[in-house]
Amino acid sequence: MTDLDLAAVRAFVIAVDEGQFSHAATELRITQQAVSKRIAKLENLLGVKLFDRGRAGKPTAAGAKMLPHARLLLAAAEETVASVRTEQRPLRVAVLGERQSTSQSLHYYLQRHPESDIEIVISTAFATSRDALLAGRADAAFARPTGGPHPLPPAIAAIPAYVEPLHLLVGKDHPLAGRVSVRATDITPYPVWVPGSAVPSEWTDYYREWSEFTGITVTADPVTPKPEGIEAVLDHIATSTTIATFHGEGFLTPWHPHIRRVPITDPTPAYPHALLWSTANPHPSLPHLITYFRDTYNRDTASDCWIPMADRSLFHVLYTESVRGAPHRGLAATEYPK
Repeated sequence: MTDLDLAAVRAFVIAVDEGQFSHAATELRITQQAVSKRIAKLENLLGVKLFDRGRAGKPTAAGAKMLPHARLLLAAAEETVASVRTEQRPLRVAVLGERQSTSQSLHYYLQRHPESDIEIVISTAFATSRDALLAGRADAAFARPTGGPHPLPPAIAAIPAYVEPLHLLVGKDHPLAGRVSVRATDITPYPVWVPGSAVPSEWTDYYREWSEFTGITVTADPVTPKPEGIEAVLDHIATSTTIATFHGEGFLTPWHPHIRRVPITDPTPAYPHALLWSTANPHPSLPHLITYFRDTYNRDTASDCWIPMADRSLFHVLYTESVRGAPHRGLAATEYPK
């Protein structure tokens, strides 16, 4: 029988999720050298290589085969510990970044329910909030419920939490900078930069569908070298007369003196944020969170926005060509239950 070191297994899983040993070290609050040692120890025990050392954070075929079993092992270990503890651990809720509107809405919830014991799990483009939920690192997650490289399993439930209208961000010398608002057709001559949209994910699929619907060109990497961080992205947008980007209405965009924010109409695209959780999760704080976000869903905003067809039933959105009066391509009128 082979006895696995759970610390080494956890280092392996987080290194895959984070995409780099250095990021895994930050997540685990240990040194990068310690992460490497733990994974080397696991590889020696198993007699296989788990990572392609030429591609940081990329698992080998053996590593990819082991990954789902490793996740289950860690989840089982947590459940074993929880079964004998008398105190209740915090409810863990995953969001995609601290600047996201869903993170702000969760902070709003906590301010009005100070008795709630919630731990916010910050995810990344490479280890999303949906990944955190499926891996057992979160009890609930804010994310788009459709799209992405893998469909959610049947045990994952979802309610509409927030539909977020998108705005166009341009530099002060961009031809659309002086507009009070822009129609989707006004944007088509200009490429729109969406960092992270090359990563297989539910938001990449969202922007692909929006691009197909409107004819707007969405690009992941229009400049070289690739800038690091949102401030660097805004610096490029601010000096460009052709490139724009999308930001959600509730996203905390850093201030920049040469960036102009322009609302989009005809149609107004909106990103559908759902609250996801496992129906098998018994955490006692989960029902209150679900009820709160079900009751505060901004359905009045959603009714006048475009979201992808796959999301409309859950979010109770009816979108037709006649609603917006724009000659978009082939979208039939479809009613969904209120």
